[in-house]
Amino acid sequence: MENFTSLITSRRSTRRFTGEPLSPEQAEHILKAALMAPSSKGACSWQFVAVEDKNMLKQLAGCKQAGAAFIEHCAVAVAVAGDTAETDVWIEDAAVASIYMQLQAEDLGLGSCWCQVRNRSTGDGADAEQYVRDLLGIPARFGILSIIGIGHKDRVRKPVDETQLPWEKVHTGSW
Repeated sequence: MENFTSLITSRRSTRRFTGEPLSPEQAEHILKAALMAPSSKGACSWQFVAVEDKNMLKQLAGCKQAGAAFIEHCAVAVAVAGDTAETDVWIEDAAVASIYMQLQAEDLGLGSCWCQVRNRSTGDGADAEQYVRDLLGIPARFGILSIIGIGHKDRVRKPVDETQLPWEKVHTGSW
């Protein structure tokens, strides 16, 4: 990584992957980043299920009606869950861990995409969290926020165009 600004400028959602597997070191770096993510009061309420099995990736791609198909073709998908009994901010903790994985993937030259699971439904109207919970054997007390799909980029996208940033969304001192 050159610097953080370069990292966040170049990180774009990647939904098309080459099919090349991640090295064990790449997978370890990504999961280590998730485990280093800050959490409220140091609770570390998150848990992760890393999936590389192609059959399971195909099943996970059916976790919601639209926007999850890319999971079938990634090298690894990481389901990000949070212990709802441990803290009321498991969603925030899981979100930070999710983006840490995405930033680490980008730093390694890999692509990633967030698949929202919480408050989503499968194509037949079933609860997406329960669908993922059943597939991966995740205990009922864990909410599932996201699945982060990671792999080698099929193509490199242009960096964020900083001239298009919506500065009107920023308020200084008051609204």
